Amino acid sequence: MRLTRCFIDAPLSPGAILALPDTAAAHLTRALRLGPGARFALFNGDGHDYEAELAQVDRRGASAEVIAARRVDSESPLTLVLAQAVARGEKMDFVLQKAAELGAAGIVPLVTERTEVRLDAERGEKRRAHWQGILAAACEQCGRARLPALGPVATLANWLVGAPAPGLDARSDSPDQRLPLFYLDPDAETTLRDLPEAARAGACFVIGPEGGLGERDLALLRASGAIGIRLGPRVLRTETAGLALLAAMQALYGDF
Repeated sequence: MRLTRCFIDAPLSPGAILALPDTAAAHLTRALRLGPGARFALFNGDGHDYEAELAQVDRRGASAEVIAARRVDSESPLTLVLAQAVARGEKMDFVLQKAAELGAAGIVPLVTERTEVRLDAERGEKRRAHWQGILAAACEQCGRARLPALGPVATLANWLVGAPAPGLDARSDSPDQRLPLFYLDPDAETTLRDLPEAARAGACFVIGPEGGLGERDLALLRASGAIGIRLGPRVLRTETAGLALLAAMQALYGDF
């Protein structure tokens, strides 16, 4: 039987007894009506599921005892990073949720020439904390034991000149070498089937906002060596394009 999974941002090890975060405690004891002795799974992003048992439940919350650890092998063999222009409303939440389900290794929220969402430093950090919660919930549901890396909100220009971040826009075995860089362009001639061999194991893909990438964006990308690719003859919405790309990459070169 598949156990209910809950993300917790804390060290975990068999034998440990810990207080559960309010959200996890409420989900287990109120929504699912589990009581002391009930089994479930915790994970913290280290690649393991930890079978746990509710130890105590009261009005103040709940605690659990970690029983055993099990390594989870549900990560994609590909290192796929979406550099996604921040979309309006719930579209960005949707993209993050589905990107996690589709095996994205990392997501970079970008502000591009035509991005309509404007975030100052404080709002950007609040939104990023919200997005971290979206990713954790998506991993709870889909069985991943590692969360996709989430970069800070950055302008396209600043991100392109910045150093690659290990686990985000570089491979973990080559943290100083940026992944091959591509951007979606409905007028490009290159398709996913034309990707060079090195990019078939992992790549970073820039997805434009609702109005598409602007001329300044395209100039910056080309100057950085990025290559345009297309996904068929139809123009896809920003909340569709990256997800279609991830699914296609998994089907062509990954674990689909």
